[in-house]
Amino acid sequence: MLCEKLKEGSVLLYGITPPKIGTSIDKTYEISSKLKNRIPSDLIDGFIIYDLQDESLRNSDERIFEFFDTIKPEIYHEKFLNDYEAVIYKVVNKFSKDEFLNFINKNKNPVVFVGSSSSKDSVKFSLKDAYKIKNSLNPNTLMGGICIPERHNLKNDEHFRVAKKSIFGCKFFITQAVYDLESAKKFIDDYAKMSIEKRQIIFTLTPCGSSKMLNFMKWLGIYVGKEIEKTLLNSQNMLEKSISLSLDMFKFLNTYSKNKGISIGVNVESISKTKVEIEASISLLKDIRKILK
Repeated sequence: MLCEKLKEGSVLLYGITPPKIGTSIDKTYEISSKLKNRIPSDLIDGFIIYDLQDESLRNSDERIFEFFDTIKPEIYHEKFLNDYEAVIYKVVNKFSKDEFLNFINKNKNPVVFVGSSSSKDSVKFSLKDAYKIKNSLNPNTLMGGICIPERHNLKNDEHFRVAKKSIFGCKFFITQAVYDLESAKKFIDDYAKMSIEKRQIIFTLTPCGSSKMLNFMKWLGIYVGKEIEKTLLNSQNMLEKSISLSLDMFKFLNTYSKNKGISIGVNVESISKTKVEIEASISLLKDIRKILK
């Protein structure tokens, strides 16, 4: 079911990060149970389970929130969330070749491979290597790719990157959090003009409830448009305003992309671990589900 939705369009996902390494089994069960209570299986088509990497090499500024390595996403899904379908993210540079081969041979979930966050990072295993091995050993597993619309403003080549990854076998694309509508719109414009089979573009939306979280999102590499940043910082309730802006962006992109012949989906996430921002993200999720039904 999830694989078909990822290929056909209008998929609704919720992005999560596994608990940090060292979390007890009992605590991990508690965390996953709370998640399932908040998000019943009929609300989403599946989870995205992220694989984190330390991005300090990409950004020399001090990290605002401490980095913790987490339980492997495929293990978190298998042991604690296997009653939901999921897209598994894997940072390929964390692997040796043998470790990657072991993962590929066992995996049955849709996957998205993520490259190194910085060119300064020593590459043990490249994205190109990952695509080649996956296609050779496990060709039937559905594979997606990363799309960064705001990069299009700088290099005007994101549509070419998506096309190239499609040749490598990517059947859908997931963006990082969208906080700049013009970048997303420009990418859709240029992608729509290409004479190739189009893939579903899954836009990621995330609430933001404080200036500290806004700065952290920017530290992570999320581009926040100047007008949106000004609107958020001047609002009386930043969290509510971010939900409103995210919903408006989705409504626009949903109509605009369809008119261009491109199907889109949505991934909602909460970068913050505070209860109020998690609940806000689920409120956004429910609003989007009403539109996608």
